[in-house]
Amino acid sequence: MDALADLLDGPRARGAFLMRSIMDPPWAVRIEDRAPLTLVSMVRGDAWLVPDDGAPVPLRTGDIAVVRGPDPYTIADDPATPPGAVIHPGELSTTPEGEELCAVLDLGVRTWGERTDGSAVMISGTYQMHGEITQRLLRALPPQLVLDGQSWDSPLPALLASEIVKDEPGQEVVLDRLLDLLLIGVLRAWFSRPEAKAPPWYLAQSDPVVGRALRLIHDDPAQQWTVAELAAKAGVSRAALARRFTALVGEPPMAYLTNWRLALAADALREPDVTIGAVARQVGYGSAFALSAAFKRVRGISPQEHRIGGTRTPSDG
Repeated sequence: MDALADLLDGPRARGAFLMRSIMDPPWAVRIEDRAPLTLVSMVRGDAWLVPDDGAPVPLRTGDIAVVRGPDPYTIADDPATPPGAVIHPGELSTTPEGEELCAVLDLGVRTWGERTDGSAVMISGTYQMHGEITQRLLRALPPQLVLDGQSWDSPLPALLASEIVKDEPGQEVVLDRLLDLLLIGVLRAWFSRPEAKAPPWYLAQSDPVVGRALRLIHDDPAQQWTVAELAAKAGVSRAALARRFTALVGEPPMAYLTNWRLALAADALREPDVTIGAVARQVGYGSAFALSAAFKRVRGISPQEHRIGGTRTPSDG
């Protein structure tokens, strides 16, 4: 497993909120659901993504937008159009005055709007992601990114558009997997662009030496890796791996391994029935004491303090 696959394993869609919206101008929808990540596919017509803090971003037919929450934003036919609907947490839609709209604008299976033949059609998929691993991915993304449909050829948007209106057995699982595939495709295409300023850990994956070491760490973080062992499997000397890894990733191999193990541990500790000792063994520490010492040294709090809510998130590359 590579670093991107590991990070995407956290935000995997499970019963994700998917909705097809159909609108006619003038229209504007205010998004206040505080979702950590939302994907918007513009199926037909044009729109504008209007953040509260930043310049409006055009969305053309075929474009895909990924919006990092939880800050609110608006999607509209024109940046000047005032919102006629507000989306709240819990999939609740209201007028700006608070009147519920869910039943009023219901157009059928996972479809919401004014009429079925409206000029603008967009599909939105909302991820509810929490935890240390997914935060590493979110910190690598801008508040809003838009992938131009003209420069990215994929059958996935059309397939999602055709599947979202079906009401068949197992359909939620089908839609979850399609949303995952679309997100992965968009992020890979985005990170490959110079303007994306991809994080060092992503760029380093293409290096034949450092990429191999990263995959080894992510495949088996509990293995008792040393720089010498990683270097041998990567086919270079210990000094060469340490120098090259630090230059490309921004931290030494053992520091990266420690931070990754502690991120995994921080998420595992959120499960109330898992003991600290079990988490320690899962991420490569021989005992609860060893994990606690590393956790306290790097994060400033104990695993138990983290578990009861005293989390302090460290910065990472």
